[in-house]
Amino acid sequence: MRPSPKTAQVNGISLSYEDSGSGPLVVMVMGSGSPGRVWKAHQQPALVKAGYRVVTFDNRGIAPSSECSEGFTIADMVADTAALIEFLGDGPAVVIGTSLGAKVTQELALARPDVVRCAVMIATYGRSGPLQTWISEGERQIYDQKITLPPHYHAAITAHLNLSRHTLDDDTSVRDWLDVIEFSGQTVTPGMRAQLGLHDGEADRLAAYARITRPSLVIGFADDRSLPPHLAREVADAIPGARYEEVAKAGHYGYLEQPAEVNALLIEFLTQQRA
Repeated sequence: MRPSPKTAQVNGISLSYEDSGSGPLVVMVMGSGSPGRVWKAHQQPALVKAGYRVVTFDNRGIAPSSECSEGFTIADMVADTAALIEFLGDGPAVVIGTSLGAKVTQELALARPDVVRCAVMIATYGRSGPLQTWISEGERQIYDQKITLPPHYHAAITAHLNLSRHTLDDDTSVRDWLDVIEFSGQTVTPGMRAQLGLHDGEADRLAAYARITRPSLVIGFADDRSLPPHLAREVADAIPGARYEEVAKAGHYGYLEQPAEVNALLIEFLTQQRA
């Protein structure tokens, strides 16, 4: 029986979440513009099967959670995640995040180690390079100038930035991805625009991560164009004792492209932390 979404009133906002399985608590934090249900394609079922209680949620900015279109900060999202763990009453939690969700995860481990058992950061970064800065600026300008890209072009650019070259070289596979991306549309809501604003003038946080004390796993994707793996490795190098793993034939959506390998890394790390 599939769980129904629930709502938590935390940190002054509403967060929509789903709660599945039983065992140690795992809270999963999704990236920019995406709902928590993306985790349900591969990672959530694998973790539930492995004996964990898995909570996925929609970050602020993603309806039906509060959109907070007036704007917010990474610190707000960190506080949201900490408050949700406290609301669930089963912490400290394993916290797993990807992309923006990984940034939230590492900031949470730094600011609130009391609610984090261990942390996994997937396709993460501690600083933005020139390419990431320009892409983020362009995404904000497309919204602010009310530009709608031709659907095929939008799907192609999204695929190019987020999928491995190995996926893109397979005509059948890439057609399937293009269909999914085009079907998903390119509508950016005011809440999603507020998330895009988080990337405006981001500070270099690598030095701060030397103060993270929770056991950490960082996963990079070898073919990630959006957040290249050297950025993820920098985070692992900054966190004392952190483990770094790199998944081949995977782009920014590597947790969807190579789910078996990503799931194996997650479960192995979590099993070590339970020992």
